Order: sequence, then C-alpha cells, then structure tokens
Amino acid sequence: MTIDEAVRRAAKELEKAGIDEPFREANLLLGHVLNTSRAYLISHGADELSDEHAAAFFAAARRRAAHEPFHYITGEKEFYGLPFYVDRSVLIPRPETEILVGDAIEFLNDRPSPTFMEIGAGSGCISVSILHNLRQVTAVGGDISEAALKTAAANAERHSVAGRLRLFVSDVFSAIPDERFDLIVSNPPYVPVGDVETLEKDVRDFEPRDALTDGTADGLATVRRIVREAPKFLKEGGRIMLEFGFGQSSDVASLFDNAVWRNVRIKNDLAAIPRVVAADLV
Repeated sequence: MTIDEAVRRAAKELEKAGIDEPFREANLLLGHVLNTSRAYLISHGADELSDEHAAAFFAAARRRAAHEPFHYITGEKEFYGLPFYVDRSVLIPRPETEILVGDAIEFLNDRPSPTFMEIGAGSGCISVSILHNLRQVTAVGGDISEAALKTAAANAERHSVAGRLRLFVSDVFSAIPDERFDLIVSNPPYVPVGDVETLEKDVRDFEPRDALTDGTADGLATVRRIVREAPKFLKEGGRIMLEFGFGQSSDVASLFDNAVWRNVRIKNDLAAIPRVVAADLV
C-alpha cells in the first residue's frame, strides 16, 4: 500500500466517524508514525509503506475514529512554544491557558527572588513554561493525581527545570509546605457537573473527569476553596491568578472580599471570552 492509498483509506474512516478535517488528521497521524512532515508525505505519495508502519498507522487511525484526542495518540502537545508529554492522566493544554502563563511571567519577572505555587499541576505545562522563561524563579506544584504528577515531572526534566520545581500529591493546599509564595496560579476544574455530558466526545470520554469538574452544580467549589485559603500562602503583595469558564466571570469576581483582596480584574482570552481572574493580597 502506498502513502497516498493509506491516507485516503484512513481519511474515509475518520470522515465516517465524524472527525473534522479527516484528510488533514490522517496526514498528521501518518507523519507522526513515520516521524516526517506533511510535505514529505505529499511529495512521496507513491512510496510503499512497510507492513510495520501501515499497522501502526491504521491502529492510530482507529483510535482517532473512536474520538480519542489526537494528542493522546501522539503523546505530545505544544504549549507556550514548548512540546509537552501528555497522556490520559492529564488535560491536553489549551491555547487560552497561555494567557495565564504570560501574565504570570510578567508579574514574577518584577519580583525579587520570586517563587510561585500551581494548584492542579496536571501536565506541568503552566509551571514548566513559567520556569523555562524565568531562570530566577522556583515553584511548587500540587495535584491530587499521582499519575499526573509523573507526567509533570517528566516535562520538567524534559525542559531542564526539575531542579526548581517541587511536586506534591495535594488536594488544593492540603499537603503544601507551610511557606509563602509571590503567586498562586491555577487552571482548576470548573465545568458545572451538569454540563459535562454536553462536552465534545473527545473531551467528555477521554480527558480526566476530576480535572474538568469538581462535581458541583456551578463548578466553582474548588475555585472558592482556593480563594478562601490562598491568603495564608501568599507573601505581602502577592497575587492569585485563576482560569475559569464561559459565563462564570461575575460569580468568580464576587468571591474576592475587598477586605482581603484588591485590584480584582478579569482578562479576556483571544476569543473575547472572560477567562482569567487576577487579584492582589491587601
């Protein structure tokens, strides 16, 4: 079977399964299997695939046809200009979360000997991206999932920041050392439990449920807990930055008591959707 024939066959199966842009995805999957570019596939379409490569390719295509996310199949996703290992223990990093990272870098860059904590470290994409860009910074990351922390540790090693990132199995602040940070940052679970079944199949059936929702009607129980407990872990003038979901901005902003927090502000993502809240400790 040639490269062209394999791509056409896989694309038909992906199209039947309702996958958007089936030819593009088929090409990307074959490029992953062959460790080559789409341009190579196009220019070598008449080349024969080995039996081994064909088997690996069609196995990957079957997984994608079942709506397993593309990045779980390839095991990698780019975020903030860096490649990250991903598997089903962690959420796939999303572009809107890069806003959180950029704002965190800007804030920490102006602090002396800065340190920060990430709640719900997952793949480590937030912490590792910040540490990769700011060599003077140290961090602590917590997550309830040991499997997720293994992925975070692998990504920290991959990008040479493991020596500046301590990881803990922790439910929010439960196992975090008694110390204070310049910044607390988090992309917590925030999908209302009633909305989970409305998510795309790729997300609903494959990404870790406890990283998507905290199981509550409004999805904000974890956010409330973070805001309530954060002050005792922040330095004077420290900041909190949290991602939240569509339609939650008013409810999230209302969680910040003016006696405890100042400069509460909401930032939109690139689609003009309110996405990140930041507030400074009084």
